[in-house]
Amino acid sequence: MAVTIREIDGDELEVLLAKGEGNILADFYSKTCGPCKMLSFVLKDIAKGIDDVEIVLLDYDMNKEALEKHNVTGYPTIIFFKNGQEIERMKGLQQKPVILRMISA
Repeated sequence: MAVTIREIDGDELEVLLAKGEGNILADFYSKTCGPCKMLSFVLKDIAKGIDDVEIVLLDYDMNKEALEKHNVTGYPTIIFFKNGQEIERMKGLQQKPVILRMISA
């Protein structure tokens, strides 16, 4: 039981969402952001214990169109999608139990 965390771009995110199947946790982050770096450790820990959520990372500075399309106004922002639809989003550094609660709802 574990998932791989991978970096994608906005176009790849749209392809995943267009399929309309499965669970996706998208993390919009910046390489220079301290809370983003701490969140990456939380996501790595979560990835070890789940197998039904795809975790993807989108660089805030490289994906302006995706930011606009999904109304992302700051980083880190994590958005949980289920079957192509946004279910919930959180801004800022989040702890493991909070994220697990979000993806299990």
